[in-house]
Amino acid sequence: MPASGEHDRRATHGPPAAADFDALYDARYGDVVAMVYALVGDLAEAQDLAQESFCRAWQRWSDVSRYDDPLAWIRRVAANLATSRWRRRRVASAHLGRERAADVPPLDPDHVALVAALRRLPADQRRAVVLHHLIDLPVADVAREMDAAVGTVKSWLHRGRATLAAELAQSTEEVTYRD
Repeated sequence: MPASGEHDRRATHGPPAAADFDALYDARYGDVVAMVYALVGDLAEAQDLAQESFCRAWQRWSDVSRYDDPLAWIRRVAANLATSRWRRRRVASAHLGRERAADVPPLDPDHVALVAALRRLPADQRRAVVLHHLIDLPVADVAREMDAAVGTVKSWLHRGRATLAAELAQSTEEVTYRD
């Protein structure tokens, strides 16, 4: 504790106080959200953009805190972020409009059953089965990619195929009995 008449040097000569940032954030976060909401029309997105603006201010707080109006800098960043998101969405939307398939075929029930059965396998077995049987990688390449011994991969493949066969046979029986 400083002696009588001395100042605590950290308060005046250290890095800008986090308390100043905290006070600005507490007092003005809602105002920045409201401004961005008016720009983007989505509350969740406005909150994200306001948060991002304050995060960027915090990263540069030693400089931003010296500005005449740090909140103006934060609002400007928020507006720029909103504009950037709007542009990216517009470009993505235009691209999706051009790239969408006109006709999407219905899902094949066998495909749906296979995906459901794969989801029930343990992760290592599922990954081994997919890499070997769907991607057509040799067992040695699957082992290398999964950082496992070849024998371990063969075991996963054997167990995975057995479980899939039982699952798919059961789902076929269920469909047969329903019809």
